[in-house]
Amino acid sequence: MRRKPAHAFTIVELLVVVSIVSLLVSMLLPAINRARDRALVNQSLANLRGLGAANEAYAGDWNDRQFTTCPDDVGLAGGNCGQYLAQVACPPQQLIGRDTFGIWGYFIGSTGKCSQYGWPEACYNWPVYVPIQFGTAANPGGGSGFGSFRIPGVMAFASYINGRFYDPALYAPKDVVALGEIEEYLQSPAAFTYDGVHYEDSSYCFSPAAMWDPGVMRRNGAALDGHGYTNPNVLPAGFRSPSVSRCRYPSLKTRMIEHNWLQNTPASPINTAFTGATTAWFFNHGYNSAPGSLFFDGHVELVGCQRAMQAEQRAGRLWSRNTPFGATGYYGYASYDFLVNTSFHILTTDGIEGRDVLGSEG
Repeated sequence: MRRKPAHAFTIVELLVVVSIVSLLVSMLLPAINRARDRALVNQSLANLRGLGAANEAYAGDWNDRQFTTCPDDVGLAGGNCGQYLAQVACPPQQLIGRDTFGIWGYFIGSTGKCSQYGWPEACYNWPVYVPIQFGTAANPGGGSGFGSFRIPGVMAFASYINGRFYDPALYAPKDVVALGEIEEYLQSPAAFTYDGVHYEDSSYCFSPAAMWDPGVMRRNGAALDGHGYTNPNVLPAGFRSPSVSRCRYPSLKTRMIEHNWLQNTPASPINTAFTGATTAWFFNHGYNSAPGSLFFDGHVELVGCQRAMQAEQRAGRLWSRNTPFGATGYYGYASYDFLVNTSFHILTTDGIEGRDVLGSEG
């Protein structure tokens, strides 16, 4: 008996199958990418929920106060570190953690009332004790714009999380610039690990406006078009962090947010406007940016820069253009596009008593 020849696919049939598979993949890939992106966003929002619990625990231990690394009475010394050390007291040193090399920290203890302890370093570390160092309109970078609002990994706050400076709870999974530098350290059991080169602050930052006494960012009336800013160095209580109960709009005032631009990002994660360093785009550098945000009432959500700008258009000056940063606000001069114009969270008018967005009722 003759055998029937086995049926083989023709080239045309194979091409049809390949085309169908390619079509299905092209249809499914965007959905898969969206699902993956959503999972990363959800992880970051979960981190923010955890940070919300840490903030509440801190407030519970410190008489309902907002986190601070700055002595309450620095205003008595005009905000001057050297004068404070000479005339008032030696403040608690801002520690980062310990590794095999010893204790790491931002020490300021080499002069005045700190000199007796023989601690290293000096007042050049003072900028990380105050909530934020205000720049100037002419030179908004100028070595300023930093502060304790950027470093929730210091032991004073990290002890309410897991006690480590480089902890997964402090880094958003989409923060590729930061993770590219320190991802290996996230697996270290040490409180702090440093090789002398690679260093990155947390993906999340406090609202510096809410860390000052509200008088610093207080709305100054019609003469200044609703802007609010008074130099904290001239306010005796300007450096005293407020109680959380002073928040008037808990569901509308951000407490912590993703500092870098992580949603709807441009092709390159590096902002070339910053020279001499590998610096990511900040959350307020793109019109389509939508940082994960923790509010004072404990809820978390993505807050688009568009939404913050629209809220300000409806309600008036929700962030101040009257600070030394000038009209462009917090590093606004380095923005990716010309559409974005907001420094919500950072320069919130009225500080903790202000608001960054509006609710359904405005």
